[in-house]
Amino acid sequence: MTLDVPRIRARVTELLAEYGIPSAAIGVLHGGELVELAIGVKNVETREPVTTDTVYQCGSMTKTWTALAFMQLVDEGKVDLDEPVRTYLPGFRVADPEASATVTPRHLLCHTNGIEETYGDPGEEDDVYERMVENIADAPQVFPVGHTHGYSAALGYAILARILEVHDGKRWDDAMRDRLFDPMGLTSTSSRREQVDETRAATGHLIRSPEEGPIVTPVDYLPRAFDPGGGITSTPREVLAMARVLLDEGTAANGKRIVSTEGIREMLHSRVPVPDPHMFGPEWALGLIACDWHGETAYAADGSTIGQNARLRLLPDSNTAIAMLTNCGPRESFYRAVFNEILTDLGTVTVPDLPAPDAARNLDLSRYEGVYERPGARYEVSAEGGKLHLTLVLDPMQAEFLQKPDRIGYELLPVSETHFLLRPADSSEDTQTVAIYDFTNGAAGYLHTNCRVNPRSG
Repeated sequence: MTLDVPRIRARVTELLAEYGIPSAAIGVLHGGELVELAIGVKNVETREPVTTDTVYQCGSMTKTWTALAFMQLVDEGKVDLDEPVRTYLPGFRVADPEASATVTPRHLLCHTNGIEETYGDPGEEDDVYERMVENIADAPQVFPVGHTHGYSAALGYAILARILEVHDGKRWDDAMRDRLFDPMGLTSTSSRREQVDETRAATGHLIRSPEEGPIVTPVDYLPRAFDPGGGITSTPREVLAMARVLLDEGTAANGKRIVSTEGIREMLHSRVPVPDPHMFGPEWALGLIACDWHGETAYAADGSTIGQNARLRLLPDSNTAIAMLTNCGPRESFYRAVFNEILTDLGTVTVPDLPAPDAARNLDLSRYEGVYERPGARYEVSAEGGKLHLTLVLDPMQAEFLQKPDRIGYELLPVSETHFLLRPADSSEDTQTVAIYDFTNGAAGYLHTNCRVNPRSG
């Protein structure tokens, strides 16, 4: 490996200080060789330094792990990706009868099920995923099954976890241990907070303003309902052990077969289009995002909890994977800067820049104006002075804690007829991208940003 580790360490140290992120742990797998480095502190109050053995919360990167375990069920002939969920969970029902009968595991894996995440309070006990499935009997559709892509933070993968539990006769946590962690020889990866060695754990942080700097998060862990889609903690080394299974067509570093070659190919190549292709990638595979990096396919798995962030990128053509775990974030510009330093050293393709706005594009602004919302998210799009503007409406309690106004305005800069750049409101934000699309009824039907879809409500 040609990685200049001292230079990378120095550059990451600079970037951590610039962004106010307390620490980053990074692993690079290239041509079968592993390099690790850890920089910064676990907690800004204790100032204890991180090491390569520090464990971080992986957030939604957990979905890739859950997808791997589910593909084992497919390999075993116990489930079919395209059979209705109610084949395996006979009581499965949502408000829409057609959705109840037609939602499949594939819809759940690639986020095209369209079910609103109204699952109530399922508690923190061992029956949490069973309760979530029971609690969605009246859940409405955000969009018809298969109509578009709309990220499901918790519900979709909780349903997959429940299918695993029913087939294996054990909790999802135990199934993950028996199906993945133990066979792969992982000793630092866990799926429940009670299993985490707190002496090794990084503490999450939030940044309300650059002047204040990072503060310890008020929420240590996400609720257990999020665990199949966001509850795993790990180290870069063991995240890359999972990445190696994907790069090596299903085989772990210790030689054990985890998923069949056909199963891995299905994970990588079964894809649906993402309405907003620019921020993360143009297609969603089974538990992974498929990206186009200057003509080369890269795969991504990201995750955030309330104060921690995880990034994984795989480049099969160059047999490369990079994992980075931080105890603050997410910041897209930080991730791009760090990864491009590493990728340049390795001589591979780098992360593409966001597209430039097209100032000459002439749009019928009235087709975009309106309110787009779901529970917990509201976006108001309006036209003024020949330009489109977006107002993000924050929950008042969230706004108060973050010391931000409850209405934040942005100008929408067109990239194409359906894609826009959202320039940051202040230095603590990065440029984002937004898709406003589906003009079936004349006006746009959906707003898609940060992988979430929000239907027009007015």
